[in-house]
Amino acid sequence: MLASMVETLQANRITLVQLAEDFGLVADTAGTAFPEWQDSMPELTTREIETVEEVKQEYLHLARYDLLEPVVKLVILSPLLKLAGFYRPPFYIAAEKSIDLISQDGELTVRGQIDILVFQPKFWVILIEAKRSYYSLRAAIPQTLAYMMGNAQPISFGFVTNGSEFQFLKLTNQNGWQYSLSHTFSLDRKDDLQQVTRTLRHLGQVATRKQSEDA
Repeated sequence: MLASMVETLQANRITLVQLAEDFGLVADTAGTAFPEWQDSMPELTTREIETVEEVKQEYLHLARYDLLEPVVKLVILSPLLKLAGFYRPPFYIAAEKSIDLISQDGELTVRGQIDILVFQPKFWVILIEAKRSYYSLRAAIPQTLAYMMGNAQPISFGFVTNGSEFQFLKLTNQNGWQYSLSHTFSLDRKDDLQQVTRTLRHLGQVATRKQSEDA
């Protein structure tokens, strides 16, 4: 009998349907599994609010032309990660980290590279996927979830952005894979970028508490 061929698929081509059928991923239809993005958030100082607004204005200026992913990372993600405290202990940053996700039947491998990973030793804090400025976030969500599933933590958080829109993801692996989404934040709404910054900082705090509890 011939052995079945193992298919390798690039992560940027995976779909939610494939993640459901081949990996057992289900959506949080009740909308109750991701309270962290709606919790009481840490406040920003006056100076931090001013910095967020500067980042917003700089991006809006540059976005008159289509911005590729490296520019989105430079202009938006880098200052937001700094404001969220991810450049200081206990956090570390990795880029272009390779990940493989193998299906339940072993016949499909999803392969790709994480854009940015914020982590603590032995624990992923938040996985970040950046897309060019005119890229739909909806198309980035399956790719991000596949990366998160590749690490197999009981709980993990993700963040996708195209520079002008932002969305947070939560993945749990307790009684099977389940994912939840925040609503989409937008630069077009007055205080959304501040809220994104506060949420990033809050998720870092949540992850730090969890690692301390599990230690």
